[in-house]
Amino acid sequence: MNKYIKSGLKIVGCISALAAVAGGIAFIGERIDELKKYGKELRHKPYGVYERFVKRPLDCFLGTGALIVFSPVMIITAIITAIDINGNPFFVQERPGKDEKIFKLIKLKSMNDKKDENGELLPDSERITPFGAFVRKTSLDELWSLVNIIKGDCAVVGPRPLLVKYLPLYNEEQKHRHDVRPGLTGLAQANGRNALSWEDKFTYDVEYVRGGITFLKDVSIIIKTVKSTLLREGINQEGQATMEEFKGTGINV
Repeated sequence: MNKYIKSGLKIVGCISALAAVAGGIAFIGERIDELKKYGKELRHKPYGVYERFVKRPLDCFLGTGALIVFSPVMIITAIITAIDINGNPFFVQERPGKDEKIFKLIKLKSMNDKKDENGELLPDSERITPFGAFVRKTSLDELWSLVNIIKGDCAVVGPRPLLVKYLPLYNEEQKHRHDVRPGLTGLAQANGRNALSWEDKFTYDVEYVRGGITFLKDVSIIIKTVKSTLLREGINQEGQATMEEFKGTGINV
């Protein structure tokens, strides 16, 4: 009798173990499905006719038109910059674009490359030239980024493309700024530019992505950007020659 009881207990134990494994596999499968669904829900989807069919062709048209109109100014400022810094006037740097795809952003230099006795670059405040400060205040250094718009690296309006080294520092919410093409200007630039804290900038970036990208919203951002540029608002953070580096928020949401 004891043999049958022991055998029965072993069978029950095996069945229980198999059931537990099967339940665990099912539970993991359900969690994976939920995570996939969660990720799809969080990821930005093109909103309406404007974003899906009009925004990119319009960006290309506006970028090409602006490049033609401003080409004399671009050439003259490039020549003056080359003389001013005694070297290459162009600043080309890798930046992350849509889906974190890396591209090379083109701008006009506003600082020289002077170094100290140890071969290290001097602080930004010591390297920015008077003409460089002027092109930064008037955003003339940004005009060469029109080439990136025509190529499709950027849009006219979208979250500004930041440094590649910042990618590991973003929390899950901030990463969604890369769900769309970066822009020459964005919601953050229209609401304070470099005078904003990093957290506020990212809040505006994600708000632009999540809030629905529409023609009227983009036009409003462009108008506000032109206004702030003419008034020379938010060019730098207080007490800084340039925007301070992003160190990460330490908050993963």
